[in-house]
Amino acid sequence: MTKASPLVFGRHTGHEQVVFCHDAGSGLRAIIALHSTALGPGLGGTRFYPYESEDAALEDVLHLSRGMTYKNALAGLDHGGGKAVIIGDPELDKTETLLRAYGRFVQSLGGRYITACDVGTYVADMDVVARESRWVTGRSPAEGGAGDSSVLTAFGVFQGMRAVAERVWGTTSLAGRRVGIAGVGKVGSKLTGLLLDEGASVVVTDVSEHALEQLRAAHPQVDVVDDTTALLGAGVDVYAPCALGGALDDDTTALLAQHRVAAVCGGANNQLAHAGIEKSLDDAGVLYAPDYVVNSGGVIQVADELHGFSFDRAKAKATKIFDTTREIFQLAADDGVPPAVAADRLAERRIAAVSRLRDVYLGG
Repeated sequence: MTKASPLVFGRHTGHEQVVFCHDAGSGLRAIIALHSTALGPGLGGTRFYPYESEDAALEDVLHLSRGMTYKNALAGLDHGGGKAVIIGDPELDKTETLLRAYGRFVQSLGGRYITACDVGTYVADMDVVARESRWVTGRSPAEGGAGDSSVLTAFGVFQGMRAVAERVWGTTSLAGRRVGIAGVGKVGSKLTGLLLDEGASVVVTDVSEHALEQLRAAHPQVDVVDDTTALLGAGVDVYAPCALGGALDDDTTALLAQHRVAAVCGGANNQLAHAGIEKSLDDAGVLYAPDYVVNSGGVIQVADELHGFSFDRAKAKATKIFDTTREIFQLAADDGVPPAVAADRLAERRIAAVSRLRDVYLGG
């Protein structure tokens, strides 16, 4: 096994530490990024994805880990922001040996980074990683874990969408509204069920025919379209990106405005493709629920696992996503800024206030 190579990127990205992990024997190529530990150990999932290059993987993990700092802060957790990516095709390259090698790299950071599931990794994978590291959450109930974190991720997005409905239509109910979901994997499929139970209608799209087949089997009343362009033109009130990041670019923003979509609220991370999109959405009259706020239910769930998991306790915390989203909308209106800016300010305020306490000597 090759030693992890720690590199400090703080001068350029604000990150505390970025570690490149390589184990030739198992084929592991991974990057662990710690953006901030001001509130506590970095907590965030491991993404297993066939990146085109190491540079692309690095760019993704830097963005994702920064997002986790803000997500954990606004979720009220005593955790900083961390994230990891494994470079490869999870369908072809994932093995027990590779996952255990990755676990040893996580362990080598001594608890500064705590991992969990993300795109391409699952509860069963975390059970394997945990055989080599104690700093693993999102494990199976049989192994003392919380299980599938997408349950509360979807629930949190639904709470955020209720706050959207209140802001736009004056009621927290989504009954009679039409929601377009792009990506019906772990989170999107569960969000679909919650919305249908609420009385909303749902139209979906996904690049995976298998995911669509599973959704059709569970919810035959859902409409399916070919792509996001068709989705946004299908008379939706709310657009819910639930796949990979960068979903909100200039073209998509123009389509949202053209089709008079009222709001965006989805489970995907890093939805804003570049700086300035948040203002474009605001100028177009599209209410944006910041992704790292509404999709924090999953990290709330796995963080609770560290204290002896209680689903009811974690769900109660995730319910507060409604209140946080509502507060952000009000702060944005009061300050005359887009909700994404208001959310960043609120997160930074908590990070500064709590981390200042670490300067207080408690004695020994």
